[in-house]
Amino acid sequence: MSADQMISCDIFCAVIDNLGDAGVCWRLARQLATEHGWQVRLWIDDPAPLDLLAPDHARLPVEIRAWAGDFATVTPARIVIEAFACELPAAYLATMATQAHPPVWINLEYLSAEDWVAGCHGLPSPHPQLPLPKYFFFPGFTSGTGGLLRERNFAVPHAGHFIPPAPTFGASLNVSLFCYDNPALPDLLDSWRDGKQPINCQVAAGLPQRQVEAWLKQAFPTGSAIRHGQLTLHALPFLPQTDYDDLLARCQLNFVRGEDSLVRALWAERPFVWQAYPQAENAHHAKLSALLELLSADEPLKNLCWAWNTAGAIASAWPPLLAALPRLAEQAPQQARKIAAPGDLAGNLAKFCNEICAARL
Repeated sequence: MSADQMISCDIFCAVIDNLGDAGVCWRLARQLATEHGWQVRLWIDDPAPLDLLAPDHARLPVEIRAWAGDFATVTPARIVIEAFACELPAAYLATMATQAHPPVWINLEYLSAEDWVAGCHGLPSPHPQLPLPKYFFFPGFTSGTGGLLRERNFAVPHAGHFIPPAPTFGASLNVSLFCYDNPALPDLLDSWRDGKQPINCQVAAGLPQRQVEAWLKQAFPTGSAIRHGQLTLHALPFLPQTDYDDLLARCQLNFVRGEDSLVRALWAERPFVWQAYPQAENAHHAKLSALLELLSADEPLKNLCWAWNTAGAIASAWPPLLAALPRLAEQAPQQARKIAAPGDLAGNLAKFCNEICAARL
């Protein structure tokens, strides 16, 4: 039995909003358990989202534990992962410091393509009172970072060839829509409705569905399809992660948000438009700029992404993006291969922790 197969791991996750934190933590927990043989406990303050994101989670070798109580009687695992700077329970942290072999303590950070990430990845930070270093582990797109979550057996479920979205082909452009609250959405829907290109838009449940319903000024229940001009809108049920991944591969253009759907859109090898998680004083604009630079994004894609993230001139940005889609579709597989080169996040994290454990023996 290899060293990593005997490792126990506690992952702590606080569900802030939008289910993104839970989604990332579940993917990581599942990979560490199924691909590396780790004994994983996922401590989550709201386990309910996992029933939606991964209905089959009870059949997988990850122990789901409710993050509740004072943790005074919980023995820490060999590896402790603090996801997205959530604070560990005080009693649990104190117990960590009393162990003969203190756990490897990881702070799993948010994803960014900014240049400073590689310089901070893997750095230790001593606790101010306890003899415990915490290591900052940054997901990333380039060498020198932790990489991105991607399963060993992942394969793009290609669903036919890309159809250039020219009106002469008479075929609809298939688009998925997953977004935060976005003031640019009504103008985009207007453009789709009034354009020359037929568009089938698969609308994610929750906030995207409610925003579309407000634009329609009528009910838009799950399972319904409503046509307005050249635009046909489909109200999707909540999709588990695996079904959402398949949807991205079936569409010719994907509107995605945050971290998890961004990564899956890259692996789907389809053109996508990203909405960064809105932050105070537009701090998220730096993340958007860094990602567009990393991807060497074409001008039409840059313009639409900036309009989508700033409520800018989305109507004038859409036609050039539509015309550029065949070229963007050709570039997407090359971008995915480039970004996959540093290895997957779970594998890099397992290697990092194993090396620290070995150095402490």
